[in-house]
Amino acid sequence: MDALARPLARLHAWLLPWRCLLCDDAGADGLDLCAACAAELPRNTNCCTRCALPLPNPTPLCGACQRKPPPWQAAWAPFRYGWPLDRLEARYKFGRELAAGRTLGALWKSLPPPVRPALILPVPLHRARLRERGYNQALELARPLGRALGIPVRHDLLQRPRATAAQTELDAAARRRNVRGAFAVRADAALPAHVVVLDDVMTTGATLAECARVLRRAGVARVDVWALARAPSPRGR
Repeated sequence: MDALARPLARLHAWLLPWRCLLCDDAGADGLDLCAACAAELPRNTNCCTRCALPLPNPTPLCGACQRKPPPWQAAWAPFRYGWPLDRLEARYKFGRELAAGRTLGALWKSLPPPVRPALILPVPLHRARLRERGYNQALELARPLGRALGIPVRHDLLQRPRATAAQTELDAAARRRNVRGAFAVRADAALPAHVVVLDDVMTTGATLAECARVLRRAGVARVDVWALARAPSPRGR
């Protein structure tokens, strides 16, 4: 922490003390989470290196990726989508609780990435969904992460010209059909050789896979995917 950040942090702690968003106890380490609740966040330690699926034992690839690799090169999801992270994520994404999003972003940017891409592209929302929600949850997570890593974040190069139904209640096959043709790369986009597509949660990977295919068709040599959390038991790919 630099010389200016220290007094600002002390001023914030005095005027607006950190409070745990889960149990309302005092926050710790400059977060709206207490130490006990932060320790309960499920880390995605043993996982497939290709799709970040949580695995019971350290194994490079899950069975699904051995049979049919996804259209990206590697995945990073530092947390599993489970209690209590799922509660914070739901409050952020569906409850419009931006404090939960700031906390999740702060947690993510404190962790070292496995690789350093040239560019981060958050999964875009269709303009109708963006008007309804008021913000793109993937973009709001990508911005602090990009600043911390010194990697540019662009929200205008990968676009979502077609509106789709919410993925939440769909099975894996329906999710793939739902997002087919939903994304496009801006016609004048100059993309580097290595980009990351970033989302808040990865369940079956259908959305990220469609984004990766579009980017590969646009000439990107390597596409990786990052998500804050990975669902432990997706219903197929």
